[in-house]
Amino acid sequence: MAQLEHPTADDRNGGTYRATGALTITRAASTQRELESLADPLTIDLSDVQRMDTVGAWLVYRAVRDRGAKVVGASRDETSLLEQVADYDVPARVRPEQAGGIVKIAGELGLWIAQAGVTFIGLLGFFGATLIGFANLIRRPRRFRLNAVVQRFDVVGVRALGIIALMSFLIGIVIAQQGSVQLAQFGAEVYTINLIGRITVRELGTLMTAIMVAGRSGSAFAAQIGTMKITEEIDAMRTIGVSPIEALVIPRMLAAILMMPLLAFWSMLMALLGGGVFVWLALGYPPITYIQHLQEVIPPTDLWVGLIKAPVFGFIIALAGCFQGMLVQGNSEEVGMRTTTAVVQSIFLVIVLDAVFAVFFSNIGWI
Repeated sequence: MAQLEHPTADDRNGGTYRATGALTITRAASTQRELESLADPLTIDLSDVQRMDTVGAWLVYRAVRDRGAKVVGASRDETSLLEQVADYDVPARVRPEQAGGIVKIAGELGLWIAQAGVTFIGLLGFFGATLIGFANLIRRPRRFRLNAVVQRFDVVGVRALGIIALMSFLIGIVIAQQGSVQLAQFGAEVYTINLIGRITVRELGTLMTAIMVAGRSGSAFAAQIGTMKITEEIDAMRTIGVSPIEALVIPRMLAAILMMPLLAFWSMLMALLGGGVFVWLALGYPPITYIQHLQEVIPPTDLWVGLIKAPVFGFIIALAGCFQGMLVQGNSEEVGMRTTTAVVQSIFLVIVLDAVFAVFFSNIGWI
């Protein structure tokens, strides 16, 4: 409750607000209306207040700050609370001050380099932990989880056959169509088969498969392990003496390493099939001629180049996906962020390694 004393003839220029009982959040609305109904200069009498919380203190402090009100009868605790409220009345900076153009770009570049360095070091550490896990399984083969690996074969390999076949078939058609249009300007449409065969077997078959596996399986690895981190299943595994590396990471890594060459070879076949369909229907080369020409123009080294790169790409995809999943902390939003990072990181590393492989095989004469 509160008693309002309006100005009299002798005190025409203000009023007194005498609060009684509890000045708390439950009375905030009524207290605010009562204070606004009084004229300035305002006097607030707190001598009969039995309890006051931070909301009540804020209403009193705001009247003092905005209207120059005078507070009387406050106890030591009430005075201390008013002082604390006043100390925290600091304008908040909604948006940080933006630096100049060059300074901002340099700062963002430095931050990106620092984050990339931290991620690279963490990835190397995770790679070392994975090698230790492999060594432990070699020393104790009974701890190897065959059922988990076979299950990942199904998820990574068998269920990916359809989407990889469709993607590769269409890519083969696109390569054949674009190549024939350009080669037709020189009367060399027959070399469209050379273009389809070499670029598919040597580069695009493996590379596009790796990108699809990164988006499909790498993201699933990160999301699954990240969800287990949030639900504390990984902590529970450590508590009972089960290594998360051996139980979660290695089965996924083995599945990706072993299935990638098979998926890459399947992708090569589907791309060659798509290109052959286009060459047959658009250019008039019969399938038997197409197959014979492919045998002549594709050297065995091209097939070996594609198949050698495939397991390395699978290892990188699984490593990045599991690593980002292990970094999940806090909430489900972190799972989405780490999943996206896993896909981007996997594709980036795959393309970098593909460039390294291209230089390496060129230097050893596998051109």
